[in-house]
Amino acid sequence: MQACAGTKYKPSAKVSSGAKYKFTKETQKLNKVIRIKDIAEKANVSTGTVDRVLHNRGRVAEDVRQRVLQIAEELNYKPNILARALVNNKTYQVAALIPDPAFDSYWKAPQEGIEKAEEELQQYGMRVSQFCFDPFSAESFVKEAEKLAAKPFDGILVAPVFYRQSLAHFSKWKRQGIPFVLFNTHIPNYEPLMYIGQDSYQSGFLAAKLLHYGNKENASFVVAHIEEDVANSSHLISKEQGFVDYFVTQELESKYNVVQIDVQSGGKQSITQQLDKLFKDTPDIRGVFVTNSKAHIMADYLAQKKLQQVHLVGYDLIEENLAHLNTNRINFLINQNPKGQGYWGIQGLADHLIFKKKNNPIKYLPLDIITKENLHYYIEADQ
Repeated sequence: MQACAGTKYKPSAKVSSGAKYKFTKETQKLNKVIRIKDIAEKANVSTGTVDRVLHNRGRVAEDVRQRVLQIAEELNYKPNILARALVNNKTYQVAALIPDPAFDSYWKAPQEGIEKAEEELQQYGMRVSQFCFDPFSAESFVKEAEKLAAKPFDGILVAPVFYRQSLAHFSKWKRQGIPFVLFNTHIPNYEPLMYIGQDSYQSGFLAAKLLHYGNKENASFVVAHIEEDVANSSHLISKEQGFVDYFVTQELESKYNVVQIDVQSGGKQSITQQLDKLFKDTPDIRGVFVTNSKAHIMADYLAQKKLQQVHLVGYDLIEENLAHLNTNRINFLINQNPKGQGYWGIQGLADHLIFKKKNNPIKYLPLDIITKENLHYYIEADQ
């Protein structure tokens, strides 16, 4: 193990400086790597028999099988999974069905995470084919999913941003025995291999808590879904529910009014008109929670209208949001670690396909609260 730069090793007070460490038979036994050959010698069988028992292949007498397993346990045998994967020479073809970053820059980060994981896993035979769809078009999602189905894949990573359209493909993959991993949106009913991402409900709960801290007087708060098909996006519904439930659990429903708005796309003028109506109808708005990466659109509007009393919470460290965070037009961003979602999604498939490890069905990533003051730590860590 390499010591930390600039530090010197100081011997423990119990060991005098210059003393030599003595390797006893016990420590040598602990450090010894147990091989199949060692088990075979102790069990008085061939290495081939041990191999068949440990990998559950071929026929072996039951008494011999039990003896080999008992000796393997006594010797604390651990298979060298990495070495086995390296010599396996098998290629694992994995598909990544993901939104195209050309339509929304948020999706560049998970794509980078996927590519980073593939680069690390290439030596073990992992190959990833990307199928990119328009995140604003359910038809595009279906088209790419059908294109994927035309080829044989060992596993699939998917961002199921279109709930209804995803379900039919989940059923098909289950019937075909293809393991699939979800990221960004959790849909547990179809038993994916695992889900990587944030707890959407808790992130909405957190957003409400952040806005409440800065607004102790009676006020209205807005949950804004910007340019989204909310009815077909289960993660956005979960975020909104978490936001509302914060005020319910704190018994604050009578003090704070929660207003929901679906801001439809249609150009800057159309968005401005929709928001003008919102603020006219609800003049006591003191906080806005944007449920996706489009907080910068709301920040542009608040700056244009000089609504400095309105606090703003959103998601994701995309360039447009960071500009507003640095000028205090966005108060907080919740980092969803999209790069980590893509990276751990591919790693999860590798654990299952290559390394034969059991996956935890859910890998929640931390809810990191980003401010102007701590932003640079996250930017540096991601480089």
